[in-house]
Amino acid sequence: MFYLLHRRVVALIVFAFFAQNLAAQSSIAREWSDAVLQTMQEDLARPAVQARNLFHFSVALYDAWAAYDTEAQPYLLGKTVNGYTCPCKGVPAPKDVEAARREAMSFAAYRLLTARYSHSPQGTGATYRFRELMQKHGYDFRDYSFDYTTGSPAALGNYLAQCILQMGLLDGANEEHNYLSSEYKPVNAPLEVVVPGPGKVQDPNHWQPVKLKRALDLDGYPMMECRCGGRPLASFIDTIDRSGRRITGTQTCQTPTWGQVKPFALRVENSKIFLRDSHEYRLYNDPGQAFFPRLDIAKGVGTSKDYQWNFALVAAWSALLDPADTTLWDISPRSMGNLQGYPKSLAELAGFYNLQTGRDPGAGHTLNPRTGQPYAPQIVPRGDFTRVAVQYWAEGPDKETPVGNWLSLLNYVSDRPGVVKKFNGKGRLLSDLEWDVKAYFVLGSALHDAAISAWAVKGRYDGPRPITALRYMAARGQSTNPKLPSYHPAGIPLIPGRIELVKKGDPLAGAKKEHLGKIKFYAWKGPYAVADSTLDTAGAGWILAENWYPYQAKSFITPPSPGFVSGHAAISHAAAEVLTRLTGDSYFPGGMGQYTVPANSPFLRIEKGPSVDVILQWATYRDAADQASLSRIWCGANAPCDDIPGRLIGVETGTGAFQLAKKYFYQDRDSDGYPSFEDCNDNDASVYPGAPERCDGVDNDCNGKTDDAPPCGGGGQ
Repeated sequence: MFYLLHRRVVALIVFAFFAQNLAAQSSIAREWSDAVLQTMQEDLARPAVQARNLFHFSVALYDAWAAYDTEAQPYLLGKTVNGYTCPCKGVPAPKDVEAARREAMSFAAYRLLTARYSHSPQGTGATYRFRELMQKHGYDFRDYSFDYTTGSPAALGNYLAQCILQMGLLDGANEEHNYLSSEYKPVNAPLEVVVPGPGKVQDPNHWQPVKLKRALDLDGYPMMECRCGGRPLASFIDTIDRSGRRITGTQTCQTPTWGQVKPFALRVENSKIFLRDSHEYRLYNDPGQAFFPRLDIAKGVGTSKDYQWNFALVAAWSALLDPADTTLWDISPRSMGNLQGYPKSLAELAGFYNLQTGRDPGAGHTLNPRTGQPYAPQIVPRGDFTRVAVQYWAEGPDKETPVGNWLSLLNYVSDRPGVVKKFNGKGRLLSDLEWDVKAYFVLGSALHDAAISAWAVKGRYDGPRPITALRYMAARGQSTNPKLPSYHPAGIPLIPGRIELVKKGDPLAGAKKEHLGKIKFYAWKGPYAVADSTLDTAGAGWILAENWYPYQAKSFITPPSPGFVSGHAAISHAAAEVLTRLTGDSYFPGGMGQYTVPANSPFLRIEKGPSVDVILQWATYRDAADQASLSRIWCGANAPCDDIPGRLIGVETGTGAFQLAKKYFYQDRDSDGYPSFEDCNDNDASVYPGAPERCDGVDNDCNGKTDDAPPCGGGGQ
């Protein structure tokens, strides 16, 4: 038993999240999480990798904290996890437990983060940031000692980081080779986005890489050559620019074999192995064919109509991103959120997503349960709200990805006066440090599992992004009426006022009538319609469908991974489950969370706006996750068929991670009935195969044998 022992925008935006200046009261764990968040903003847009980084960071903090506790069990220290052993010879009892914890946690975080982010685009800045935090607390970052048996907390932190880094080299992520996947080969040739049409699409049911116009860095500027460990940093930035020269580059599919990465609570025996191109793909939480429509490119039979409806809705909703739209929405919790359930099949999607209004069936909340008063309405232009929501939840360049966004939300919740820092809302009041350490561990493990599950599905099903599906169907024609021009059964359905044919006299017909009979969308006009993002807006209007773009920057266009399933939906709903269970309350503290974007701020980045102040508001954590999911359809990155299975995966992985994480914190069966490590009728190893054994020399697996994990006593025991 162990001893009881962006960054530019930030300065300009009014953050409701950080209304209280609590820096002086922050725990050491919180200070390190703030450093991680800033580093995520500077790093590449790679959600699955960031989720893994957050999980390992949370392990570093938690194990350094738990090493000096009599009840909590470390995750890795003194354990064998997924085939890797981190031996422990016993942690001597310190005179000042809390001081030892702070020091050990800092050294563990510093060593781990410096190694992980040293090769990111702003790696030097990240290194200096981490060093400054060490120096602020009087720690010598040049202390490389590893012999924790001397009683040195610094040595313990260094040792922990070394174990985590070595475990990471064996977990299937292929970190040594910049997380590249040599197994995956795209079916379709790249889409050069500035050229009208879909390009050479062999199969519209599969993902298509995007070929960017020129090499751009995370800020949209021509990029200089950068290498990671001798390898070009092109796998996630999509292009590199050697010696300042502009060159063409193509997306590489991001982490399509992530199902091979070792999870936290996902059960290996519940996974499946699929073969693709003679390579094995491990798949957790398989959504099956229930939400995956396929377009029959010859006859339009089977689930073609589902495919056509799903992506046609994306095109129709693109028109919502118009600042000139006079439609007003009440975006307060009075009128949004409070969904009572999700569709269970493709057939139910049309009743959930309102193609005409751009809304889901959420009826809102009658009263704020914490104040007993109705939520105050907030009436804003629809186009302002949708654009703000899209950018807030975005994963594009210069953002911390959805992973970092939910870490920010967790910190926001922890800072709110109304939060009661009791685990699951029950039991004793936790210190700020204990709360943060346990909260980060639960969130990190849940998002790691959600990313593994979601990106495994992406690699297996390889579903298209809307830009491919819409341009492809439009190139075929319309599928609504055989008697009208340009009919093709694999074409796109016509929607009056949203998707129509170019007819005689139409301004889009062209000087030589070359576009007659083509498909046109009433949609957002695209990033190339904005000359100056601080002065201009693209607006919505009739455009040729062959020139349709998602609401993304020129340097990003669409995420570098398959659309099915939505990673945003999975990550957001896993986080929402964790926050609900962690706090013991489905509602934000005080009954509402919010984030303010002032009028005409640089927040949108793509174009000018919003025209009025917009306050994103959510009553519950799931309301926030549901908004995150919808935002991916509004912006054109995902279709409804991608969204719902992603939400369901998130709920399942978030719940499973919370239940397993709790076992590390508390050894006795509590009032909720959660089993302890010692309960041989429902022990850790049988319920969660692959979970680490305790190192107490007893039979924790209930298999009749004493566990053979390395010795790991503490506190002189």
